[in-house]
Amino acid sequence: MQNDSLPPRSGLLAFPPDNAAAIALPPGAGPLQDGHGRRISYLRLSLTDRCDFRCTYCMAEDMTFLPRHQVMSLEESLRLSRLFVGLGVSKLRITGGEPLVRRDALWLLERLAALEGLKELVLTTNGSQLERFAAPLARAGVQRLNISLDSLRPERFRAITRIGDLHQVLRGIAAAQAAGFRRIKLNTVMMRGTNDDELADLVAYCMAEGLDIAFIEEMPLGDLGHGRSGTYFSSDEALLRLQERFPLQASDESSGGPARYWRIAGSETRVGFISPHSHNFCDTCNRVRVTATGELYPCLGQNDATPLLPLLRRHPEDDEPARQAILRTLGMKALGHDFTRQLDAPQVVRFMSATGG
Repeated sequence: MQNDSLPPRSGLLAFPPDNAAAIALPPGAGPLQDGHGRRISYLRLSLTDRCDFRCTYCMAEDMTFLPRHQVMSLEESLRLSRLFVGLGVSKLRITGGEPLVRRDALWLLERLAALEGLKELVLTTNGSQLERFAAPLARAGVQRLNISLDSLRPERFRAITRIGDLHQVLRGIAAAQAAGFRRIKLNTVMMRGTNDDELADLVAYCMAEGLDIAFIEEMPLGDLGHGRSGTYFSSDEALLRLQERFPLQASDESSGGPARYWRIAGSETRVGFISPHSHNFCDTCNRVRVTATGELYPCLGQNDATPLLPLLRRHPEDDEPARQAILRTLGMKALGHDFTRQLDAPQVVRFMSATGG
C-alpha cells in the first residue's frame, strides 16, 4: 500500500493547532472512572484499519478494508480526542492498522500535541514509513514511538508480515533515532516455532542500539482459520530463556501501559512483558480504545462497544451526546477478560487491525 500523504486539504485548515479549541465541559466533569473504580487516563485511537503489512497474527492474508466513508475524518478524530482529554485522559496513543498510511496524519498529530491537558502523545507503527516521516513526527510533537518488530531475519520477517522489508524498518528505526526520539520501544509478539528462538537476539540488538523492548503474548483476536494454542509462548518461559543470557533485574518502572519491566545490569535497555494470558493485568487497566470507525471499546477482550461516530455526525455542534455515551460506556467496562480459554476458539471475532494496536 502506498502512503498518500499530501498537504492538508483546505477544509482541515479551519482547525488550527492551538489550545483555544479545547472543549468546555459542564461543572463537575472530572476524571473518567469505570464501574470498578479504575481511573481511565489512556486512550488508544486508531486512524485506519489499513496497513501496508499483513502480519499473520494480526489479519487475514486477503483483507477487506472499510469503505472510507465509514472511517472517522481527521476532524472527527480531533474532536473526539479533545472530548476525551477534557474528561481527564492524559495519554493518547495513535494506532492503526498502520497510522502513517493515513492521508494527512501529520496534520492531526500536530493538533493533538497541542491539546491542553494532554501529557503524552505516542505512536505505534510498523516502521515501514519512518524513514521519511520520523523527523516530521518529531516536529509535530509526537513524544515516543513503539515500533513492531518480530524478527531480525529478513526472510522470517517477510514470512511473518507477508510483504514487509526488514531493512526498510531498520532504516526507519535509525531515522527515528536521528530525529531525536528517545526511549523508542520495540514490540515483539512471541510465537512458538516462529520467532521464540530470536528473543535473546532481539534483546541484544536493543542493547546495542539503545532501545527498549516489550515481548507480547499472542492474543486470540480474529479468526485466522487456525487455533493459537500451538504458537502460544508465555512470558514466564521467555523470561527464563532470557535469564540464561542476561542478568535481568525486576523493576517497578511503568510506561503507563500494561508492560511489566526488567532491567539489564549495565545497560539502559528495559525489557518488558505484556502478559494477557499468564499474568492478567486487568485489575490495573487504565485504558480504552476507539476504532477508526469511532467505536469505543472499553475492553480489548470483549465485544461490547458504543458507536460514537453517529453521535458526532448527528450533533456537529454539540459534544454532550457523545460525552454522555462515553460515560455510560465506561460503566460497562468489564472487570477482566480470559484470553487463555479462547486460544483455539476466539470470542472476539474482529482482527487486531480493526480495533487498533
